[in-house]
Amino acid sequence: MKRLVRLLTIIPALLITACSSVEFFAVNAPSYAAPVTLKKDIAYGDEAGQKLDIYLPDDQAGAQHDVIVFFYGGRWTTGDKAQYRFAGTALARQGFIVVIPNYRKYPAVKFPVFVEDGAKAVAWTEDHIASYGGNAHRINIAGHSSGAHIGALIAANPAYMKAYGKSRQTIHSFVGLAGPYAFTPDEPDLKDMFGPPSAYPSMQVPTFIDGKQPPMLLLYGGKDKVVGKFNLEKLKAAITDKGGCVKSKIYPDLDHVWLIGSLSWLGAAKNTVLQDMVDFFKTPVCD
Repeated sequence: MKRLVRLLTIIPALLITACSSVEFFAVNAPSYAAPVTLKKDIAYGDEAGQKLDIYLPDDQAGAQHDVIVFFYGGRWTTGDKAQYRFAGTALARQGFIVVIPNYRKYPAVKFPVFVEDGAKAVAWTEDHIASYGGNAHRINIAGHSSGAHIGALIAANPAYMKAYGKSRQTIHSFVGLAGPYAFTPDEPDLKDMFGPPSAYPSMQVPTFIDGKQPPMLLLYGGKDKVVGKFNLEKLKAAITDKGGCVKSKIYPDLDHVWLIGSLSWLGAAKNTVLQDMVDFFKTPVCD
């Protein structure tokens, strides 16, 4: 019992720091026993970083399942699909087929390569997900932090899907958790990653809002000190101005990490983040 109490005490800190595979194992541990089938390391392109995992719900009988392509965060520089087993499992247990791609990262590549990788993964999903029991006409995109930025650009800028012979109309909806949708790079690595300054509008999601993008649900933690709330506000205002479908929700007691942490066993019972995502994926409703 003492060991369990200690584990419950230290794991929140582990989730926050998230600096080793051991720590992510602790967060992901319960997902290994979940009634979900995992297909690992499927190539969606020729590059080493272009692989994805697919989470299949236990019930594979009957109609094809709606699909979620989830992009993890990590400041466009870190992260791996295996670390987000908790997210894939949580969403698959809600009846979705979940695709979590890896994508190439800075400094090996710069913008827009990681977004192009993301679009390639969505295109691959449209072409192949039916063979896994998924509905290619009900593909949703979700992401956290920089992953939300990647997903939102794919949903908003039709050029990304068009490059692979696809349409953003394939995307049924988008759910972003604490995405830096409208920021201006202000640190040396970010300036190098997204620059020159004349190119900044092309990495800001509001630039591409035209009212025809998929419905968007924008979620944010009221205690977030990493990504400014103005990102949500600017993107929502742009969508509203163009007559698009958008809904937002702020969770006063959550910070940047615990917003995505709400999909883990540590936070699932403490708020409605998971249910809010599921409800929107099933039936997008605008503010």
